[in-house]
Formats: sequence, C-alpha cells, structure tokens
Amino acid sequence: MVEMDVPPTTADELRTAILDRYESLSKRLQQIARYVLDEPNAVALETLAVLAERCNVQPSAIVRFAKSFGFDGASQMQRLFRDGLLSGNAALGYGERVRQFSQNVDGKSVGDPAQVLAEFVEGNVLALQNLGDAVGSRNLAAAVKLIGEADTVYVAGFRRSFPVAAYLAYSLHQVDKKTVFIDSIGGMTRQQIHAITKRDLLIAVSYHPYAEEAVQLIEAAAEQHCKVLSISDSLVSPVAKPATVVLQVREAEIRKFRSLSASMCLAQALVIGYAFASSAPKRNSSKLPARKPVKK
Repeated sequence: MVEMDVPPTTADELRTAILDRYESLSKRLQQIARYVLDEPNAVALETLAVLAERCNVQPSAIVRFAKSFGFDGASQMQRLFRDGLLSGNAALGYGERVRQFSQNVDGKSVGDPAQVLAEFVEGNVLALQNLGDAVGSRNLAAAVKLIGEADTVYVAGFRRSFPVAAYLAYSLHQVDKKTVFIDSIGGMTRQQIHAITKRDLLIAVSYHPYAEEAVQLIEAAAEQHCKVLSISDSLVSPVAKPATVVLQVREAEIRKFRSLSASMCLAQALVIGYAFASSAPKRNSSKLPARKPVKK
C-alpha cells in the first residue's frame, strides 16, 4: 500500500482519496474507510477509543489509516470533519441519534401494534431527515441529468431492493421515459439487457448484502460503456464503485427490520425531478424572434 505524502486539505478531498484507493487498502483499513465515509460526524466528534470500538479495530489501526493518507495522526484527520461540521452540516449527530433510538427500541418488549407503528414512524423520520444531506444536491442533479440524456433507462433491483426498482420503472413509464424493468423472471437477467448500449442508462438498486445479480448487471453495462446510476447504502459497495453516479441511502433499521421509506422518497424525487426538467422550455437561439432594426 502506497502512502500519500501530502494529506487532503478538506473532508471532500479525503473522501475522494479514500474512494480512489479503497481497493488497495487492507481488509482492516477498508473497515475504517467505510466507517469514515458513512459516519463522518462520528469521526469528527468521537474519541479514538470509541471510533476503534465501532470500527471493530484497534486504535493503532485508525492511526495507521490516517497516516496512510498523509496525516501525522488521527486527530489531524478528525479536524477536517470538525471543520465541515462548523461550516453548518445539518446532519450533525445523525448517527448518534440513530444509535440512541435503536438502544431504546431494542430494550423494550413488543407491545400493541400502535407501539410498533410509532417506532417505525420515529425511525423513518430520522432516516428521511438525513436523506437530503446524504444524497447531496449535486449528485441528485447529476442523476436526473443521466436519466434525461439516456435513450433507454434500464432499472434493476433484487430481493429487498425489488420494490424500489419496480416503483422507479413504473414511475418513469408514467412520465413517458422509455424504460426497461429487469425483473429477472426465469433467470433471464442477462437476456433482458442484451440490447443495452452506451447511449442508455442502468439504474441499479442494491443494499447489503449486495445481490450478485446486480453486480453482474453493472459489469455487463460497463462492458457496453453504458452509464450506471447506483442507489446503495455505501459509497464503496460492489454496486457503487463502478458507477457513474452514486446516491447513498441510509435506511432506518427497527427491531432488525430495515425500512425502504427513504429509498422510495428518493425514487419519487428522481422521477419528479426528471419530469420537471424534461418539460422545462429549452432556449433555442435559432427560434428567437429577429431583432428589429434600430432606427437612426
């Protein structure tokens, strides 16, 4: 593993460096890298001992991780994320609030259905509040642009991700976007994308544990130089690394059941965003009325 001589100067630069070098990191350092990407606020505020416990590594491993990116130690790396928080990050404390919520819920016995509903509502509200910050306006705009530029949008999601993919395909059809839903019925996954080209777009939805079918689809799309929009729970997941654009969704988990509320909300935003963008009048200088001659 080659260490960086000059450390990143911002949290965004560090995230980019982690994504670029992720595959070259050892398995232990990959655990830390994923936590740094997924929980930047905790990295900014927690002690080294707490971070090590949550990453399931020794504190020395976090120091080694920081030094591999050119920092003198872990505290210098943490300072980058603290600077980001001070600049006004709305997601401050999200990870800690989720942990506290999970501890409170898991410590209770299951009561009547109304209690279960209240727990799911609270957990999903937390996830929805974090969604905008996790996705980011720049990535969302890039995703909408990919949909608009594609001749055909292929949509795939398997197992838990299937409802999100089905909704995306249905909704894109409703706004008259040429769409192919890859449902993999009869094991026909590969056959359903045989016509995909570099002018098309593959939207792949997949969360841990990542469906092998989704990974294979992305590989097949890459062979055809087709662009890929991934919706996933990690920037370094097998479906995220090869993607053109990644939208990261962190769903609520209530009593070991993971929700899809944030994913559905994101799917709606994508489709409606595309619908408005495609219906907006485009300025064409060749169709502008000619100027009247100026009288002298």
